[in-house]
Amino acid sequence: MATKHSSFDYDPGFIDGRLRVVWYGFLAVLLAVGGYAMWLRIDGGMASTNLTSVTPWGAWVAFYIYFVGLSAGAFLVSTLANVFEMDGMHRIDRDALFAAIISMAVALLFVWTDLGRMDRMYFPFFWRQLTSALSWEVHAYVAYIAVLVTELYLSMRIDLARVAEQDDGWRGRLCGLLTLGRRSTDEDAHATDRKWLKRVGTLGIPLAIFLVHGGTGVLFAVAKARPYWNSGLFPIIFVISAVVSGTALVAMLYVLRTRLFDGESVDPGILDRLGSLLAAFILTDVALTAIDALIALVSLHPHEVETWHIVLFGEMSWSFWWFMVGFGWLFPLVVLSNRSWRRSPWPIAAAGLSVVVGIVAVRFNIVVPPQILPVMDGLPHGSYFPTVTEWLTSAGMVAVGLLLYTLGAEFLPLTPLEGDHE
Repeated sequence: MATKHSSFDYDPGFIDGRLRVVWYGFLAVLLAVGGYAMWLRIDGGMASTNLTSVTPWGAWVAFYIYFVGLSAGAFLVSTLANVFEMDGMHRIDRDALFAAIISMAVALLFVWTDLGRMDRMYFPFFWRQLTSALSWEVHAYVAYIAVLVTELYLSMRIDLARVAEQDDGWRGRLCGLLTLGRRSTDEDAHATDRKWLKRVGTLGIPLAIFLVHGGTGVLFAVAKARPYWNSGLFPIIFVISAVVSGTALVAMLYVLRTRLFDGESVDPGILDRLGSLLAAFILTDVALTAIDALIALVSLHPHEVETWHIVLFGEMSWSFWWFMVGFGWLFPLVVLSNRSWRRSPWPIAAAGLSVVVGIVAVRFNIVVPPQILPVMDGLPHGSYFPTVTEWLTSAGMVAVGLLLYTLGAEFLPLTPLEGDHE
């Protein structure tokens, strides 16, 4: 049973043993179903999907850019503490960094699953194409993951050393290994860690904005044959929606982990800051989406107008109005507009979950509608909806991420010890 974090009374994990059993049982079911679906994908190849030469990108690509966005957004939230030193935000920086690492791992799982030849996943590192945006993006991901891991290490190294020094059990040995031999916990060591944490975080900001998620937007924006994607505004929209989803994810995780794992009360001030930031980011996302739509419609370019017609009134309209507008924008804005709700844990968690779900629709609306229309007259129209195999493999890969985060929350000091978050 978990206890509150203090100097050496350290036992993270679920405060309710029954909830632990139910949660791991749920994840086991998802992993088993997802594993079977993955076998069908490997054995049957792309025939197990509804992807075609007309619509070659589908659910897996949508989830890929979704999780890259979650990662970049969560990382940028962590910089509020590690780079900009906003008061009280050190309480959540480890959660944000750990979620960012896991989100990138899950995103790469989706990319790997989407490859026609999954065994060739290492090719970009051996056969580079300097004129390919995708080739540069692969290397940016590696550098970005290195930044995330380094930051998380610097953020919690001293707490790892404290646990290793005082805990004679397996958790102490694990934490000792994770210190990489640096066991000092004095003020000089702490100051050194904070100094390098700020430096690495500063390096990561342009990497996350311009190369990781902005670069992911570039992968679409350079597709000249798809006018809906071929826009200079596209990478910017990618970055803003990433910050929206990342802020929502961190807010939700902070509430859930603090209440279900730490058994502590949440800080209303942190909730208020996160809620205010989330509301501002959502409004920015709404404004940029409206501008993008206005430019497309006023241009009277047939492909762009027809694509927006599909999004707003066609076969993807349910995704736009119910999930993107309803879950991603309206519901969270209503919750966050009330200051008392914004300072309460469960309304913030509900708003965060709503946004996290709604942004999935944003990614689907980016990927699918432009492929439905032919790139030139005479070619067939596309049609796409994920097969059961695609949905189940996706559920399995999401379950991998949830399992990794849960294990980290159970075994790592994601909440600072001895008031280091003050």
